[in-house]
Amino acid sequence: MPVAIVTGASRGFGRALARALAAEGWSLVLDARGAEALAATAAELPPQTRVIAIAGSVTDVSHGDALVAAAERLGGVDLLVNNASGLGPSPQPALAGYPIDALRDLYDTNVLAPLALAQRALPSLRTRRGTIVNITSDAAVEAYEGWGGYGSTKAALEQIGRVLGAEEPDVHVYTFDPGDMRTQMHQDAFPGEDISDRPEPETVVPALLQLLHDSPPSGRYRVSDFAGATS
Repeated sequence: MPVAIVTGASRGFGRALARALAAEGWSLVLDARGAEALAATAAELPPQTRVIAIAGSVTDVSHGDALVAAAERLGGVDLLVNNASGLGPSPQPALAGYPIDALRDLYDTNVLAPLALAQRALPSLRTRRGTIVNITSDAAVEAYEGWGGYGSTKAALEQIGRVLGAEEPDVHVYTFDPGDMRTQMHQDAFPGEDISDRPEPETVVPALLQLLHDSPPSGRYRVSDFAGATS
């Protein structure tokens, strides 16, 4: 059975992806900060799924070590999905007044933590010719007012993915833009607004699965590139 590490798996896109991978027979190492919600995700997976759920922060070095070690116990890392992400202050502040300490924390979560986890997993990923997926946003490539903090972290993550893909010929490195979704993070970005018109994460996951199945060259891919796969 292939083995995947999925961060931010207690809700939203990460939770939906964990369900979909389990349905395809993957073994899973799941991460989230909230132990109770993470345990609930693990409990709803098919009973035959080999799953290890480890609560903690992706910014914690020892937590990253524990995630990779758990995947090795299951056989090795075939897939790393860096889905866990922070939004920053809400409502989103303009860069002129963006709290630098908050921005530093955001870079730690959205840029440094995914790279650190990839570094830990790379020996196994190289051996197994595996895949890294970094979840991004159109805010990484578009200049939206108020999104300079979050967007710049995703832009940095995308560049890391591009370079890593060039440096690691035996590993596929994908940046995947799922578009707007009806998630708690998206709601937090637009406090008080109705986001019910956004698609549920479950309808977007098939596009990522199609990306994994097709196994194209490393690069940036959007959900619209796999329009036929969405449901």
